[in-house]
Amino acid sequence: MEVKLWNDKREREMYENFAELYAIIKATEKLEKAYVRDIISSSEYEIECHKLIAHFKTLASTLKDTVPSIERFADTYKMDCPAAINRLVISGVPATVEHRSAAAGSTTNSAAIVAECVQNFITAMDSLKLNMVAVDQVHPLLSDLSASLNKLAILPPDFEGKTKMKDWIARLSKMGAADELTEQQARQLHFDLESSYNSFMAALPNDGT
Repeated sequence: MEVKLWNDKREREMYENFAELYAIIKATEKLEKAYVRDIISSSEYEIECHKLIAHFKTLASTLKDTVPSIERFADTYKMDCPAAINRLVISGVPATVEHRSAAAGSTTNSAAIVAECVQNFITAMDSLKLNMVAVDQVHPLLSDLSASLNKLAILPPDFEGKTKMKDWIARLSKMGAADELTEQQARQLHFDLESSYNSFMAALPNDGT
């Protein structure tokens, strides 16, 4: 006798989305463990992690009404995937972006990275001025900025721009892709970007390298 899990097409889609969300969380947990154990390279890890995070954000936005809490979803299905929850829900960026080593930055042309950081700061601030405040618009810009700041070896780990961008990325990761920042949030983010940009320029050596 065949047992149906759903009564209509809508229910069927919901269960299929549940299955996909379950698979993404499990895959992310395995990826995190593989990276920690040096089973895969940093570049391979980062590419795959970016894909999983992007898929997760899209799916989480779709399921935000039926799955308001990813942590509760994981508990309900006894998933035991703490690394995946941290990466997908709390951090929102790959570990390589979050903890870019100073050694990697020192082997790259510092002037080029400085230019990249400046460009990312300006792009993020200009986007807010143009009222691009949806999560799927803001999140990639802040991720790019965070990645470029982490590549610059002269900046300390507790540099204002790094910590503020990390906090904003974590906050955005808990929102749906289609959600938008409120006017107050957008204003605060712009203030934080401007403040971080000024601190960044002040932190540069006089020769600009």
